[in-house]
Amino acid sequence: MSKAKSSRERRVIQPSITRVTRSSVNLQDTQHIKPSASGLVNDLSLMRVSEQQNSSKRKGKSPKDCNSPQNLSPSIKSALSSPSAPHGALATISRLIKLGRVRNIVVVAGAGISTASGIPDFRTPGTGLYANLVKYDIPYPEAIFNIDYFSDNPHPFFSLAKELYPGYHRPNYVHYFIRMLHQKGLLLRMYTQNIDGLENLCGIPDDKLVEAHGNFATAACHLCYSPYPAEEAKQAIMNDKIPICTFCAGAVKPNVVFFGEDLPEKYFQHAEDFPKADLLMIMGTSLKIEPFASLVNTVKSTVPRLLLNRDPVGPFERQPLKRGDYMELGDLVDSVRKFADILGWHSEIQHLMNCHENALFYKTDPNSGENSDSSETDSRFFWTK
Repeated sequence: MSKAKSSRERRVIQPSITRVTRSSVNLQDTQHIKPSASGLVNDLSLMRVSEQQNSSKRKGKSPKDCNSPQNLSPSIKSALSSPSAPHGALATISRLIKLGRVRNIVVVAGAGISTASGIPDFRTPGTGLYANLVKYDIPYPEAIFNIDYFSDNPHPFFSLAKELYPGYHRPNYVHYFIRMLHQKGLLLRMYTQNIDGLENLCGIPDDKLVEAHGNFATAACHLCYSPYPAEEAKQAIMNDKIPICTFCAGAVKPNVVFFGEDLPEKYFQHAEDFPKADLLMIMGTSLKIEPFASLVNTVKSTVPRLLLNRDPVGPFERQPLKRGDYMELGDLVDSVRKFADILGWHSEIQHLMNCHENALFYKTDPNSGENSDSSETDSRFFWTK
């Protein structure tokens, strides 16, 4: 009897081995750690109180149940006392940045940040990628990125890959805004679902970038995972051929993460990054793909979250918003440009774009950017065919 009991105990304590794969199924919200209130949240709360007081004064009413203005720190008093200081999500987060309260920003981004570069997102009705896959004769839209379907029929993906390969599009204002966060020393890490490579192309360093769904920069056999020269794979695909593994004769594909495949090792940096974050910025994503979508729930409950998006998504669909959550809805480039204007960064971003674009695409001196007076349209869209 004791031997049987001992055997059962050994089986119970053995750790299980799990794999984290890309999935289109939403997971339950993760449990939040409940740390003690931080100075950052107190500042946010006081900002809101100050705005309520200012509103009450304008209406000729005395504020009720509000903290005394004397409780505000001198720096926040100064930021809020200006009669011309704008209010709203972008203004609130901008004040935190200007006051030095935010130093470790994590950016979570999806396909929406690249639409201004001429790359369609996935789920927009009518124009999204999934709405325009009829010509590939696939059973359902996501099948084109399903590893089991690819094993049976790789032709649809390779036909689409010819249109997705990097080299035909250029970074836009949103990408350079994120690079400016890095140059200001504020970017802890950017987590992107995109496979277009535009984050890297605009100059965001590799050590600041996590491409959670892979990229086209490398290639491997989808069966035995043997590396394959990426340029050879690209040439074969562009010539309507299927690159074949020399070891097992399986189809070779770019290292883009399909549904059912393991996420790249770099993705797991989130376990260290998100607890360190003091601001989470979510941009251009539907938050439909797991486990990426659940990342937004892993920052501390005291950390402000800013959504810049066309529509409310994920936890931002909740009304009223959770304390510390902010969102700016509408055209993403317009919202980011407005954000940059409030921060006073627009001219720096414009100059950075001009210099980097000239150096990268026209092989000229990067300092010649000041002689290039791009129009507003040019600052929004940078792409070539």
